[in-house]
This record gives sequence, structure tokens and C-alpha cells, in this order.
Amino acid sequence: MRLADILPHLIAAGLILLISFPVHEFAHAYTAYRLGDGTAKLFGRLTLNPVAHFDPFGGLFLVISSLIGFGIGWAKPTPVNPNNLRGGRSSEGIVAAAGPVSNLVLAGLGAIPLRLLINARLDGTDVPDVVLETMLTFVVINVALMLFNFVPVPPLDGSKVLFSLMSPRQAWQWRPMLEQYGFLLLVVVAFLPVLPGNQSIFDAIFLRIGGPIINFLVGREVL
Repeated sequence: MRLADILPHLIAAGLILLISFPVHEFAHAYTAYRLGDGTAKLFGRLTLNPVAHFDPFGGLFLVISSLIGFGIGWAKPTPVNPNNLRGGRSSEGIVAAAGPVSNLVLAGLGAIPLRLLINARLDGTDVPDVVLETMLTFVVINVALMLFNFVPVPPLDGSKVLFSLMSPRQAWQWRPMLEQYGFLLLVVVAFLPVLPGNQSIFDAIFLRIGGPIINFLVGREVL
């Protein structure tokens, strides 16, 4: 694999580590803080400092997955005490949703200069391929992170959103089982080619939902 081919993915992965992961975890921490839980602040996580949120294994997984496809990784989970949150059972879901929503916002912000540079190239301006590919990869990874985190399987954010939407009885019945087998379910959803065309469930989600989102943000069909 040539350096020119992997360089945009490496740069984009670096931007995810420096920008997207900290913003994602800060969104959790800030939303929890606004809803009455100061646990994240107590642990020094109410910050955009990348060092405070860095997880070595999650960062390494992001870089490797970025080189072989769309990048998936993680930062250190933000500590939240649901018992401190105001607003009832929905509060935990709101805090959980704040992280993936921040990735969608970042994808939208990244798509703005990407649109401008694509139009500039079409008008004859010399825009390096590495710049366009890096920015597109940044948008793609953020959309992938948003969709992946919304998968309703523990320990992902989507599971907490799901539980907050359930009745107390349903949550009491389903939460222990899903949390017990969450890792196995996650492996099946993310990695096993259980669908036609050797697709995983998440591959299908990304193609059918993520692709249209990315095309809409960029303003043209890129996936």
C-alpha cells in the first residue's frame, strides 16, 4: 500500500483523535453536567483536552480500521451517575445521545469546506487530492461513529437511548440480558458477514443510512 493512499486516512484518524473523540465525550459530560450530574467534571472529563479522553486501544483500533475501511474506535467512556440526573428516565438517554449527535454536527462542519474545495477544483483551482480525501474521510468517519454509537447494544450509547424509551418494566426485563451478552451481540452486528454479499449488519446500516447522509452533507454522490 502506497503512502499516498494511506496518508489521508492517517491524517483523518489523527483529526478524529484530536477533535471528534474529545468533542463526543465532552458532549456527554456537558449534557450530564447541565442535567445535574457533576461526576465527569469531578474526574476532569468536562474538557476538550484530547489527553483526558484518550484510550490507547480505542485509538489504535481507529487507526487500523481507518486503513482497511471506515474508522471505528473509541475514547475513554465518560463517567455519568444516572441517579444525579434531573428530568426522569429520559435524562440518561439524552446524555447518551449527545455524543453521537456531536459526531453528526462535526461531519456537517467538515463537509462545508469540503464542498467549497470540490467546487473550487471544478472551477479549475488546483486542490491536492490528499486534502480532499482527508476531509472526505473525516466526514465519513464521523458519520460512521454516529451510526455505530446509536446501535442499541451495550455498551454503546444507543443502548442507553433504547432503555430510556422503554417502560420501566421493559427496561428491567431486557437490560440485564442485553448487558450480559452485549459484547457478543456487538461482534455479530459489527463484524460477522451474516447478510448477503458478505455484509455485516453494520455494513448494511452504513450503506443504507450513512451513505445518503454523507452524500447530502457533501452535496454530491461520493459513496
